[in-house]
Amino acid sequence: MNESIFKAKMLHTQLMMDMRDRADYWLGFRRGLRRAFYGEAFGTDEDHQLWLSLAARDDREIAERGIGYLDGLGAS
Repeated sequence: MNESIFKAKMLHTQLMMDMRDRADYWLGFRRGLRRAFYGEAFGTDEDHQLWLSLAARDDREIAERGIGYLDGLGAS
């Protein structure tokens, strides 16, 4: 993913957070997108593992963040 695509996707996520009721998902998506673009320079390995684990949580809002993170990682 080049920088212009990254910036466009980040803008899209901001718009979605403002317009939709799935803010937790889009918050996770943004974080995953950053990790995908910057790689290991963004966050620690522990943070990365924590965000990956959120998708399996019973709390819906927390799980939405994890699902969004996984989707953001794959958006490259």
